[in-house]
Amino acid sequence: MPELPEVETIKNELASHVIGRRFTDIAIFWKKLVKQPSLDEFRLRLVGKKINGLCRRGKYLIFDLNGDERLIVHLKMSGSLLIDPPEKYTQAILYLDNSTKLFFRDPRKFGAMWLTEDEKTALPPLGPEPLEASFTPEVLAQRLKNHKAPIKALLVDQSVIAGIGNMYADEALFAARIHPLRRGSSLTQDEIKRLHRAIQEVLWAAIGNKGASIVNYYRPSGELGTAHFEFNVAHRRGENCPRCGTPIQRIPVRNRGTYFCPKCQVLP
Repeated sequence: MPELPEVETIKNELASHVIGRRFTDIAIFWKKLVKQPSLDEFRLRLVGKKINGLCRRGKYLIFDLNGDERLIVHLKMSGSLLIDPPEKYTQAILYLDNSTKLFFRDPRKFGAMWLTEDEKTALPPLGPEPLEASFTPEVLAQRLKNHKAPIKALLVDQSVIAGIGNMYADEALFAARIHPLRRGSSLTQDEIKRLHRAIQEVLWAAIGNKGASIVNYYRPSGELGTAHFEFNVAHRRGENCPRCGTPIQRIPVRNRGTYFCPKCQVLP
């Protein structure tokens, strides 16, 4: 699933193509893609709208339109927004007045779009953005306070922190030397600080590498991201830990595949 670094990369690379442009037409090939409003109203309200800005909230991409409306896009498991036409799996095409076409590619058909004046009607409750200045170690400690769930499960819970998914949760926990099954409330002040620093460093590094193309993620140009080449544990079961040489293990944590080093990330 595209996580914060992938959606941030898409936002950054689409901006110059779409900001200031207007939608001239839309073709929907998979009707369930549009969640709100009805498909006919979606097309009627979207065509002619000007894109004033592009932003990200968690894993959601948000087009700020004139008339105080928002086009919200969630790529879910396998979605991509491409400038060049993909060979297959195109579920929608958004046409702009500069001849740009945005192709929504989604092999697994889990993606979603909303057109709304109120983001709250589309977005679930989301936690703080982990790369904003307001996200401090104290904020992280407060978000984890009193939670008995495993720290891995808390990091991927979008209501706790927005944007982090499986890959970057595993990488951050490895960098902070914290076992993924540790209870959130059990982390010490020093561990909270290490984890806070690791979350931000891991996410910024992934953005710098244009996201991770493990499967199905493409940048708008159709190129792949390279962040996965620098992963230490995520998707590396059986490989040797780059820190100590111990084979990386994979366990389920709340039904999520989780990669870690059993020597560097000890469960007390």
